Amino acid sequence: MKNDAIISVENLGKKYRISHQAERQRYTALRDVLANKVKGLFQNRKSEIENQKSVEDFWALQDVSFEVKRGEVVGIIGRNGAGKSTLLKILSRITEPSTGRVDLRGRVASLLEVGTGFHPELTGRENVFLNGAILGMSRAEIRRKFDEIVAFAEVEKFLDTPVKRYSSGMYVRLAFAVAAHLEPEILIVDEVLAVGDAQFQKKCLGKMQDVSKGGRTVLFVSHNMVAVQTLCHRALWLRDGKLIADRDVAPVVADYLRGFHGQDDIQQWDDPKTAPGNDALRIRSVRLIPETSGDDNLISMQTPFRIETEFWVLDASRQLHFTYHLLNDQGITVLTTGFPMQVHPVGHHKAVCHLPGNLLNSGGYSLKLLVVENGNKVTYIRESIASFTVVDIAERKGSWMGREPSVVRPILNWNVETLKTNSSSTHN
Repeated sequence: MKNDAIISVENLGKKYRISHQAERQRYTALRDVLANKVKGLFQNRKSEIENQKSVEDFWALQDVSFEVKRGEVVGIIGRNGAGKSTLLKILSRITEPSTGRVDLRGRVASLLEVGTGFHPELTGRENVFLNGAILGMSRAEIRRKFDEIVAFAEVEKFLDTPVKRYSSGMYVRLAFAVAAHLEPEILIVDEVLAVGDAQFQKKCLGKMQDVSKGGRTVLFVSHNMVAVQTLCHRALWLRDGKLIADRDVAPVVADYLRGFHGQDDIQQWDDPKTAPGNDALRIRSVRLIPETSGDDNLISMQTPFRIETEFWVLDASRQLHFTYHLLNDQGITVLTTGFPMQVHPVGHHKAVCHLPGNLLNSGGYSLKLLVVENGNKVTYIRESIASFTVVDIAERKGSWMGREPSVVRPILNWNVETLKTNSSSTHN
């Protein structure tokens, strides 16, 4: 291990053995058990079921190697089941690896499951001392930080009440407050921002930033990519138990989101007879195309994009147009747009609509299509004809206060002017 590396992981692997059993042999009715018992066949039946079990080796982690320098803040990202929590449990010495080795130089504190070590019958005050001791704090250290922990958790009024009477939010706040006020050389944190309300999540993030600025080494797992980019300088991307990327946080997060944001941004129908529409107009395709220099399909908050719709006109005697309603993931209509009503010749046509960057907030969106005839009659409606996700991958120099609640996020022009200054000469 290099002298400046506080964590060294070499060829790490973790294997689990999973047993399978034939579906038809999973349950046995009581009457069958009794009948087999009477007939003296029960033992034979049991042996038959055992023989039908099969065992499979599952590698939660496989051949993972990396080093973390002292003072680095490293994000660990990946989908559910990628091996993130398994890695943290091995680093926290909760789970033994199957292969490879881990070297740690420094005191380790882990915040993997908030609230582990709390006793429901004890008061909040008693649990602060109990949980602090479990997490490695001395009694003197707990006393020194006690007021700060309680203030952070905001449970002063209920400090001498058994925690079994706490709400889930109070319980989580106190548990995080204890764990967050440790002073280890290495802090391992798993999804603390997924608990509590929005205000508490912001408070947690602020505390994490204070920890990182104090020069401690932090490993941070989260599905919140903005939080990862705000806190971390570097990211490890796990997929199916393997480390597939280890470099600066921004490009790793961008690559991860390109394959994860799950948009259904291209819809196409090749047969006019089965394509959506009516007897006058049929939709051939709907495409959402980012207008960027790259060749990926990632739509960020800053990305301008266009909606291209190809359609067949089957009846040239009607005035037709279609309208799109853009809905967010809460079902709120964000905007409505459509091309002007007009008569189109029979044939194949294409309509294009451009949406500017810095307009939509992050989140999921879907397009609702309405075919309108003569300007006043909706003759066809198609819900969610296409869907996409706008991701927030902007780099932030300051702290992140969470996702803004607005539907749109345009960049507006602001002008600030000084009307009067209170200089020292004014008071002379």
